[in-house]
Amino acid sequence: MKKNAFTLFRTFCLGLLLSGCSVSKEISMLQFNIWQEGTMVPQGYEAIVQEIARLQPDFVMLSEVRNYHDTRFCDRIVQSLQEKGLTYYSFYSYDSGLLSRHPITDSATIFPIKDDHGTIYKLRTTLHGHPCAVYTAHLDYQNDTYYEVRGYDGNTWQKMDAPLTDTTEILRRNALSLRDEAIRNFTTDAQKEIAKGSLVFLGGDFNEPSHLDWTEATKDSADHHGVVISWPATSTLQQHGFRDAYRTLYPNPVTHPGYTYPSDNPALAPQKITWTPDADERERIDFIFYHPHKALKLKEAAVVGPKGCIRKGKRAPELSQDPFILPQDQWPSDHKGVWVKFRLDAKKSK
Repeated sequence: MKKNAFTLFRTFCLGLLLSGCSVSKEISMLQFNIWQEGTMVPQGYEAIVQEIARLQPDFVMLSEVRNYHDTRFCDRIVQSLQEKGLTYYSFYSYDSGLLSRHPITDSATIFPIKDDHGTIYKLRTTLHGHPCAVYTAHLDYQNDTYYEVRGYDGNTWQKMDAPLTDTTEILRRNALSLRDEAIRNFTTDAQKEIAKGSLVFLGGDFNEPSHLDWTEATKDSADHHGVVISWPATSTLQQHGFRDAYRTLYPNPVTHPGYTYPSDNPALAPQKITWTPDADERERIDFIFYHPHKALKLKEAAVVGPKGCIRKGKRAPELSQDPFILPQDQWPSDHKGVWVKFRLDAKKSK
């Protein structure tokens, strides 16, 4: 009798212990520049659908949404994924876009399109009991000064007489873009979400490198021409407490450069992809950022796409130690994607 009572007591205590434990869930996201909705590559749209269906991320941050021919791209792709048995939610946007496997409770324009200077949008949802804000960004491609370091004009992409290496002048010209204004809009809105206890994520094609990649260690690589510089967009995000998911897991930009542009694409000749045929323009300009949260733990990050780049107008194999998720078949873009996975402690219902 005493033995049975002890067993019951032990089972009761174990139940109490387990009831106090959080259930951990995996969440994943994909930053995906879809290169004019896949229209630049044969069967590009079908390849976009195939890659999303294969990876099944919780959130997809899209760049280069165009809504060609009076269509609504995000509606189209939601329908195409539905035909494959996958339920995603979205809302109307232009230039950048968002897909979510979780019902969207609200959406907002954070940085509106004007004269093709980029966009940022936001969705709100509930993620395993937590309020969550997910942002997508496709930042201004104009006054793209990192090209000028490589000897090409950042607006016309014509060859310059010499590379620009004065950091003060680089930053002055870079500030003529609207990338910094867009990031300021994001941080202003995101701080409100953080104050409410929301999980906050940002994915995007920034059209600007990371300050974590232009260091003393990399100053003589990829035609940096000795330049060490604090690029403003990523620097501002770091100052506001945001973490670059890929660089958090792989902090060494020499062994893990994580280049996302220009991606090799076997369906196209290199001259159809490169903007700087005589320079090494390899760069990491596609990112996923997150704000630390006690329930959130970063677990994985990888580059998605072909394991090769375009370097000085020619195909070049990728010799880094970067982890890759290779395409299943056709690759629809001139960018590589970024894949990130987290563990999230589900919030217990009261």
